[in-house]
Amino acid sequence: MRLGIRIFLVFVLFIGLTGYFVLSTVMEEIRPGVRQSTEETLVDTANLMAEILRDDFKAGTLNQNRWPQLLKAYGERQPKASIWGLPKNQVNHRIYVTDANGIVVLDSSGLAVGQDYSRWNDVYLTLRGEYGARSTRSDPQDASSSVMHVGAPIRDNGQIIGVVTVAKPNSSLQPYVDRTERRLLIYGAGLIGLGLLFGALLSWWLSAALRRLTVYAQAVSEGRRVEVPHYRGGELEQLATAVEQMRTQLEGKAYVERYVHTLTHELKSPLAAIRGAAELLQGEMPLAQRQRFVGNIDSESVRMQQLIERLLNLAQVEQRQGLEERVAVPLAGLVDELLNAQAARIEGKQLRVEQRIAPELELHGEPFLLRQALGNLLENALDFTPVQGVLRFSAERIGGQIKIRLFNQAEPIPDYALPRLNERFYSLPRPDSGRKSTGLGLNFVEEVVKLHGGVMVIGNVEGGVQVILRLP
Repeated sequence: MRLGIRIFLVFVLFIGLTGYFVLSTVMEEIRPGVRQSTEETLVDTANLMAEILRDDFKAGTLNQNRWPQLLKAYGERQPKASIWGLPKNQVNHRIYVTDANGIVVLDSSGLAVGQDYSRWNDVYLTLRGEYGARSTRSDPQDASSSVMHVGAPIRDNGQIIGVVTVAKPNSSLQPYVDRTERRLLIYGAGLIGLGLLFGALLSWWLSAALRRLTVYAQAVSEGRRVEVPHYRGGELEQLATAVEQMRTQLEGKAYVERYVHTLTHELKSPLAAIRGAAELLQGEMPLAQRQRFVGNIDSESVRMQQLIERLLNLAQVEQRQGLEERVAVPLAGLVDELLNAQAARIEGKQLRVEQRIAPELELHGEPFLLRQALGNLLENALDFTPVQGVLRFSAERIGGQIKIRLFNQAEPIPDYALPRLNERFYSLPRPDSGRKSTGLGLNFVEEVVKLHGGVMVIGNVEGGVQVILRLP
């Protein structure tokens, strides 16, 4: 399972459990909270009614005044109110008054007058000077039929002479509880959804960042060129920097070891030739023979110098992970410059040069490296082109690429050599001298082309050999 999926699943588990516990806790507190607020209102109402009814209750004229009609009219009122979007079309309070013995003397519903309520807690506790309240079901089998009752004492000179009870059914509160629970569920689900979306984005971002590092590490292990990922601060930037430093140190060590071994191996042959010629020159010999050995020493010294220079150029290119600059380079002008530099060799071989590159074609890359690469290709082509042969440069734009062709009239490359032409130190004998080159030119060209994001193809065509470069 991918790391991003694991992080997301952990985030889902955390958000899910947190959301569940928070929502369940709040949901459990909604109903008691609403009822507590309602009970507090009933306490105020009961005490207010106790003060209003005290004088008539003390005089024993409750039923003789207008109180029964007033309470009946109160019960029939239709407020037509809208409370937070919920309609309220009837009053739900029931008010009844009991005397010191708990007998109901006034009831807004008109149902309980004369009944003994002395055993109900709202009356029983209030008559004893305590807080009297109860919640009783109208239907013992229906939990939603419960009614809250709150009693308040009617006092005469500090003595409790009666009780006023205000009652309210819990069913009248249920719409507000349901509405609050629905809104809480909607908001809770929305917050959980946003949390999961944030977790998914965080997981995706972290996975993508780590994936870039993984791709970079794989590319380095496979020897491919790739730029180190860039991050803006934090541990990821430190990790990327550490990986790049480790790659540089490991590659540098292996690179130096490989090049020292290669250079040592390749220098053995010219050094042996120079040493042999020097030993022979210490003795007496004809002048012509002496000049021949001196010429051998000079040619082997030049070969050593070329080998070292080309190794240094190749090492510089191979160690680079990207271009130092990318500018527009006029291709026709670059080829003309290279042909002018080789004018002496071209005239000496009486070659026919064809330059078929449109003046407006441009390459985008590093001018110095492109000049070196095309220069190596031209030198290689001149080595194998016979006297009065043909040399042809052409180029065309195909999509987002420039396709460069260099054709030189020559003998076909042997089939066994075609796959090895780009190998380091592999070279074919030159037709003119029979000697091999350093074998680093085409390898250098291939590295430069790869550095520019292109490819190089070498093959036999009718009448000679053709090199194709595809560059952006």
